[in-house]
Amino acid sequence: MAEENNQNAGPNGQAAGQQDKPQLQFALQRIYVKDISFEAPNSPTVFQQPFKPKVGLDLNTTSRQVGEGLYEVVIKVTAQVTHSEEGTTSFLAEIEQAGLFRISGIEGQQLDHTLGAFCPNMLFPYARECIDNLVNRGGFPPLMLAPVNFEAIYAQKKKRQAEQAQPSGEQATQ
Repeated sequence: MAEENNQNAGPNGQAAGQQDKPQLQFALQRIYVKDISFEAPNSPTVFQQPFKPKVGLDLNTTSRQVGEGLYEVVIKVTAQVTHSEEGTTSFLAEIEQAGLFRISGIEGQQLDHTLGAFCPNMLFPYARECIDNLVNRGGFPPLMLAPVNFEAIYAQKKKRQAEQAQPSGEQATQ
């Protein structure tokens, strides 16, 4: 009886006639720095003054397909720190932290969400560590960036896209 059941099963152990669902696969293949920059244009004079930083932070994510089921996700973090009193730049640190992800069995909106929120959440700790290291090597105290909620950033991006797609005369209903 068991042999009869095995003979009716397909190559993946499913009974004959069942449709094969795409196998869900998600794997981080590689983490790497794509671009990195540190500038301290007013050194060494900035070290002779009390350090009262004003931090400007810019964060951006992009993704693209680079092969069959292979996606590159890049987080670009730019931190510009100025002296709050004078407005002179203490330093500018910038990094493009990237990751190569193997993803299959996820499509459409779910894939977009994965690339826009889940993958950046995985990469951000590496970008944050790299920024801290750069700043420290530049002679400044570590920047210690706070965690980022990429889910909220993704939701805001989708909301803006939906608003821009609406004709200007129509109001959104909630």
